[in-house]
Amino acid sequence: MKRENAGGFYCLGIESTADDFSVGVATFGGKILANVINAYMPEEGGIHPREAARHHAEVAGKVLEEAFTKTGIKPESLSIIAFSQGPGLGPCLRTGATVARALSSYLNVPLVGVNHCVAHIEIGKMKTRAGDPITLYVSGGNTIVSAFDSGRYRVFGETLDIALGNCLDVFAREAGLRQKVGMPFGAVVEKLAAKGKKLVPLPYTVKGMNTSFSGLLTATVNLLKKREHTLEDLSYSLQETAFSMVTEVTERALAHTEKKEVLLTGGVAANKRLQSMIRAIAEEHNVRFCVVPSEFAIDNGAMIAWTGVLAYKYAMVTPIDKSFVKLKWRLEEVEIPWIK
Repeated sequence: MKRENAGGFYCLGIESTADDFSVGVATFGGKILANVINAYMPEEGGIHPREAARHHAEVAGKVLEEAFTKTGIKPESLSIIAFSQGPGLGPCLRTGATVARALSSYLNVPLVGVNHCVAHIEIGKMKTRAGDPITLYVSGGNTIVSAFDSGRYRVFGETLDIALGNCLDVFAREAGLRQKVGMPFGAVVEKLAAKGKKLVPLPYTVKGMNTSFSGLLTATVNLLKKREHTLEDLSYSLQETAFSMVTEVTERALAHTEKKEVLLTGGVAANKRLQSMIRAIAEEHNVRFCVVPSEFAIDNGAMIAWTGVLAYKYAMVTPIDKSFVKLKWRLEEVEIPWIK
């Protein structure tokens, strides 16, 4: 049953699944009033869950304050508090959930647990006005081809091991590249790949509708250590091979479902080369190509806030005593009543 807004018009969303702590505020009409992101950047290596969680706890107050300043509204004006309940890294998820519970209890407003993967799809749909797309969701933690059917987002294909974004990140670290503020590792690799000229043969692994990136990563890193090819050529070859794999399974899902739109979302969606490849298959099948705006491609609080609004309107409220985080909460486990 659809539930209308009871007294207020704003949802505050908290995102904390991995290295980003973000707070977004959305209206019930779909306007994003704030989307503040503070990223944990380790000095070396990948994400250390406990250190990332410590970072989130330290910056939470500052990020919340900045979000309220941007919106010009007071906490008492909020109608809902939404938070990323999963999937993600345990310590990071628990930190965000703790902040959300505290706000919900203090303000006496409903709490809504949001699936992180659903949120990436919904913010992409809202921002591009996509109705019923095949979605390629690619990020540091997930690589999924999905589409809505019979009340849920169904997974048509996914990675069997590491995610595409993680593959690019690990390669960048192995190459000794430095992550810059505002430029994640994927963007650094993209910049190098644009200068590559030679396509180096690398493992291309598609199994049915699923992909595998671990062998591709290992082979690329081994070639990197041999110094037989330039870093630019290896970056170019890694991108071309990995992107071709996800493009293949996306096109197959598009042909099978005969959807009229294809949506690219998640952090890797900001990559211009991947965009061009997915756009090409959309044109080939005469369907509309949609890509989430770059500011909403990475993990962000706005997507949690907007999905919280959608869920709340259908009475999907999370009691505090049942607001435990779900580290492996799969996309297809979530009911989607707001799509008919």
